[in-house]
This record gives sequence, C-alpha cells and structure tokens, in this order.
Amino acid sequence: MTSTPIDRPRRSALFLPASNAKAVAKARTLPADVVILDLEDAVAPELKDEARAAAVATVREGGFGGREVAIRANGIDTPWGAADLAAIAQSGADAVLVPKVSSPADIARYHAALSAAPASLQLWAMIETCACIAQLDAIAATARDTRLSLFIVGTNDLAKDMRARLTPDRTPVLPILSLAVVAARAHGVGILDGVCNEFRDLDVFRAEADQGLLFGFDGKSLIHPAQVDPCNDIFSPGEAEMARARAIIAAFALPENAGKGAIQVDGRMAELLHLEQAKRLVAIAARIAAAS
Repeated sequence: MTSTPIDRPRRSALFLPASNAKAVAKARTLPADVVILDLEDAVAPELKDEARAAAVATVREGGFGGREVAIRANGIDTPWGAADLAAIAQSGADAVLVPKVSSPADIARYHAALSAAPASLQLWAMIETCACIAQLDAIAATARDTRLSLFIVGTNDLAKDMRARLTPDRTPVLPILSLAVVAARAHGVGILDGVCNEFRDLDVFRAEADQGLLFGFDGKSLIHPAQVDPCNDIFSPGEAEMARARAIIAAFALPENAGKGAIQVDGRMAELLHLEQAKRLVAIAARIAAAS
C-alpha cells in the first residue's frame, strides 16, 4: 500500500534516544541514510512522554536533509503505545518503527491505528521474537494491503527470547537471518540487519556488517556514530560491481540484443533479472553520490 523508491539507499540506520538533544543535533551532520528516534528501549518509563514530545518536535524542526527519519514507538499494548502512534501519525516522520511484531495480526493492528496518518507514512517492523519466525512470510505478505515496507532484525531481543548466546559469529541466529531476508524479498519489503553491540572495535563491526551484506541485507542498524562510515563503505556498491552493472545495461541496450532474455557480457551470462539488478544498483549509486 505504502511504497518507497527501490533505489533509496538504506546502508546505515542509526538509533538515537529521542530525548537526547545533543545526539539528535549531531545526527543531522552524520552521513547515515536513516535516523531512528527511539521511544522504546532507549527511554526510561518516566521519560516516555517527554521523549515523545521531543521526537515530534525534532521531526518538525527538520534539518535532516535527504535522510529518512523514523520514530520507534512503544508496543501497542504498552501504556505509551497508543499515544506514540497518534503522535507519530501526525509528526511528518517518514516511518514509524514498531517493536516485537509476532504475527500478521500485529501488523493489521498497527496499520489500523495509523488510519489517520498521511499515506506516505511507512510502517517498519522489528523482527525480534521467537513467535514471529514461523510466520515471517505471512507477516511480509501483509505489505500488499498495509503500510508495511521494511523489516529490521532485532538480534539482541531475539537472542534473549531464544535464551541463546549471541557470539561475534552470530551462529544461533544465522538461519533466522536467512529466513527474514527470503521473506522480505518475496514480498518486496526492505530489510536491515540488527545492531552490532561492539562500537569500540570497528574490526568486529566490519566483520558483522560484511556478514550482513553476504546474507543480502540492504544495510544495517547502528547504535553509535562511529559505526556509520564503515557501514556505508561496506554497503555501498564497489567499483567492480558498478562496472559490471554498467556493462550489462549497455549490452542489453544494443539493437542486436533487443528482445533477448539472456546475453553474454564480457564472457559471462546475463539475464533480464541481472539487468533489473544492474539498474537498481546504478540508481542507488547515483542517490549515494548526490547525497555526498
């Protein structure tokens, strides 16, 4: 129902406590593609109302340039959920991120609660409960009829729910990462990898981000400004990748290849699906370059 351009880069999505004015001001200067103002985990119960007001004021004040700005609400069944959703609906934010989605019914409830919001407001969902794993495809399929447009995997909460130990190689959640990506891709939903808790050792962060790229994520959610630059670097198209994409586009444009579904490009097979991927890659690179 709600759609965004498929060529919009979402390499880096930085979580910030909505009540931290200093951090929010700094975020306006960082090259993160997405800024997420958090009303949930990062805010103490006694500060929830204050943080909500601050988040709305921050969005209305603007100054984020081409970045997408989302607000993470508290769960719909919490004492703050309904007020959060009502405020975010009229805030002007690009998206509302909702926690602990466990079923298609949860998406339907959030969608209904946002009925008064502008059509442009996206619904993003945290994938972070054991209950949701068997229903990932069904949850992603609700994108046809709701505002749902993005998954963010919440690896910390997921590991907690599993009673698993989240080691640097993330072995316990690797099957879930694959399932989440597959479900998202099947239904045209964007997907971001979970946060890396290590922000002092950027080599550890880079290894985890490389793993996320390997799995097919669009980008990664972050907890510290120091993670933004390496994240953008890893999830940006490389020179060889761009050269291959441009070659595929140029080859399919040749008159002798008109109407063909598969051709050879520099000795390698290229099909129409590769042409589609190439066009998307070039479009994303152009958006990244324009924002630099």
